Formats: sequence, structure tokens, C-alpha cells
Amino acid sequence: MAKHRSLLAVLTAASMLCISIEALAGPLVEAATKAEQLATSGDPAKARELLRQAVGDFSQTLPFSIGKAVFISKEPAGYAMYEPKDGTVFKTGEAIVSYIEPVGLTWKQASVKDKLETRFTVDFDILNPAGKVLAGQKAFGDFTFTGYLRNQEIYSTLTIDVSGAPAGDYVLRFHFNDINSGKTATIDQPFKIAGQ
Repeated sequence: MAKHRSLLAVLTAASMLCISIEALAGPLVEAATKAEQLATSGDPAKARELLRQAVGDFSQTLPFSIGKAVFISKEPAGYAMYEPKDGTVFKTGEAIVSYIEPVGLTWKQASVKDKLETRFTVDFDILNPAGKVLAGQKAFGDFTFTGYLRNQEIYSTLTIDVSGAPAGDYVLRFHFNDINSGKTATIDQPFKIAGQ
């Protein structure tokens, strides 16, 4: 009898855990399950569209932040199609080019019927290692994206000219400003200007 009670307690706990996991599953899991059904029933295009919509909706719940920030060696061909720079040391007069992916942008209805729009501006500061701001610019970049869904494959390429700056260690700080929500996300990129 004790073994049966013990087994019953384990089964009860396991079923409660399954119910808790199902309750936490949420819209992404539901969309993935539905997309799998669509794909196996011969409608992969609709499955893909369902997943894109679900990811866009989910991304609206994320805090505004920076997902990726890297120095790059040449202009990217598109989202996630970049060549990272080898290291963080720049020659005197060499332009500093950053590839940056914002996350959690807020979308709103655009002025064009049925379209959505997101917009962000970018400020930058150049600091010394002690944190003193040496230079900067507000609204250095201004980006607007308009489309039929909350696209998550958004990036910005930012080029900073530091010609004339002496050799040494610096920090490049970008402030991304989500215009629709008023939120800001900041990312630091330490770099060095090599001597002659």
C-alpha cells in the first residue's frame, strides 16, 4: 500500500508539472506547434508566415536593448551578413564602422494603410578609459522602417571618423532611442587607436 501511495504521489506531481509547463508554454509554443502542422500538411509558406508573426508579437514584449554590436571590416550585405573586423585596434585615420542590431523596438500603425512603422535615432559619445566624454553627437543616425509586419531583422551600420584623435584607448558609446516608446538602449565598444 505504501508503494502505491508513493507511486500515486509521483504521478500526481508529474501531472501537475505537465499542467504547469503547458500553462507557461505561451503563444510562441502554440505558434510553433501550429506551424509544424501547417508545414507537414503541405503549407510551408503559411507556416513560415505564422512563425514570423509570432516572433514579431513576442518581440514587442521584450525590453528595448542591443542584441549585437561588432566592429566590421566592410559594409554588410544585409542582416547578419557582415564581416567582423579582426580585433579592436584601428590605424590613425581609419574609420570606425559598427554593425548593431537593436532588439525590442516598438511598432505602431504607419501613415500608409495596413503598414507598421518603427523609428529610432542614435547618439554617440567617445570616452576615455576613465569615463570622461571627449566628443559626441546627438541624433547622429535616424532610422525608420515601414512594413506589413514587425520585422526583427533590423540593423544599423554606423561609421565614426576619429581622424586627428591621438593614439590611445577609448570607448565608443552608442545610445539607441526608440522613438515610439521613448526608451533608450546603450552599448559600449572599447577600441584603441594605434600609434604611428
